[in-house]
Parts: sequence; structure tokens; C-alpha cells
Amino acid sequence: MDRRRDPAAAAANVMQQIYALNGKHAPDGRATFGNFTVEPGAINTVPGKLIISLDYRHPDSAVLDEVDRDIRSIMESECHALDIEGRVDEIWHMPPVRFSSRCIIAVQNAADQLGYSSQEMISGAGHDAMYLSRITPTGMIFVPCKDGLSHNELEHTEPEDLIAGGNVLLHTIMGLANPKPV
Repeated sequence: MDRRRDPAAAAANVMQQIYALNGKHAPDGRATFGNFTVEPGAINTVPGKLIISLDYRHPDSAVLDEVDRDIRSIMESECHALDIEGRVDEIWHMPPVRFSSRCIIAVQNAADQLGYSSQEMISGAGHDAMYLSRITPTGMIFVPCKDGLSHNELEHTEPEDLIAGGNVLLHTIMGLANPKPV
């Protein structure tokens, strides 16, 4: 075992360190390892090549830059320790999106006016609203999902929560369309 040049051994160490790094940037950091490609992919053969996808998200661009440098350093160190080649390739980059404070306040005002509980949240998921925010002031309204499960075929939201979300949207639009003088 000590003579193997096994990229899976490096990957295990890299992943563990990235999860630890994510803890440093809690609660807003999101590290997701989503795809593993092993070549040759035989059950009894040390991999000659291993490709892992990592999606890392954080609402602060400076933190994303810091994490990028740290991940590259971790990769270099672990690969060097096992005498294997490794590299980090950025295949996609989406800078954090800041929604319109005017829209966020309008959503909060609508929820308050209707007597609904609410909280401001950061969404780590990619939504159409992040693209709309490039051309128009944008905000988002979330409704509770059973067991917090969303973006999944098992997602379930109670009808009364959907109605509440629709009412918040309606009152937000009315508030934005007819602002009260200050």
C-alpha cells in the first residue's frame, strides 16, 4: 500500500480538508462534491485518474477568492505528499448576487402587514432571480417545505403556506407599485 500512487487516497484527504475549510466559513459556505469519475473504474485496480467536481458557494466574493486559494493549496500539498499529479480547473464561476434592498424590505413589509412570521435568508441555490437581478431590482419569497426538503421530487408545501406566499407576493407587488410617501 505504501508504494501506491493512489489518487483516491489524496481525494479523501482533500475532501476532508475542504469540509473543514467550509466549517471555517459557516454558516454561509456550501461545499458540494457532486460527481466522481474514476479511470479505469475497475473494482480491483488502483485508479490512474480521478476527477471530482466541487461546487463551492458563499455570499461574499472575498471569501470565495480565499477559499479558491485554500483549495488549490490543499490540492497541491496532498498530491505532492503522495507523489501524484493533481490540479484544480475552474469550469464555471457565478459571483454572489445581492438582491435589491428595496425589494427585500417590500417583502418584509408585506409579511409583517399580513401577520406572517418571516426571516431574511441567503439562498445558496441558483434561481432564475439571480439572472433577473442583472436587469431589474429583484428579491425572492420562500415558503416552508416539509422537513426543509426542497429542489427534490419529495418536496411538499402545505396549501396554506402556498397561499401565504402568494399573498406576500401580491402585497409586495402592490407595495412596490404604490409606495407610501415617507
